[in-house]
Amino acid sequence: MPKAYWVAHVDVDDPEIYDRYRAANAVAFAKYGARFLIRGAPQQQIEGKTRARTVVIEFADLETATACFHSPEYQAAKAIRDPISSADTVIVEGYDDA
Repeated sequence: MPKAYWVAHVDVDDPEIYDRYRAANAVAFAKYGARFLIRGAPQQQIEGKTRARTVVIEFADLETATACFHSPEYQAAKAIRDPISSADTVIVEGYDDA
């Protein structure tokens, strides 16, 4: 079964409140076995449009990634982030060439 990923592009208007979101989302991510692959690292915009911050989070599978997003734990964290940021997020299944 292929892994799945959250891919998010985010603009943050208030870094201090965003730090509260990061602390709160740790609960959901620990519960669902999430692993950060990219977390707001420096990036180069080479084509199209994106936001200032890119995040990629790995999950065991699509079901787990989706359950994490809809979980009460993550939704509580997201409620902290929503007023101070704009995000474009997708959940995508990874490629498994087996």
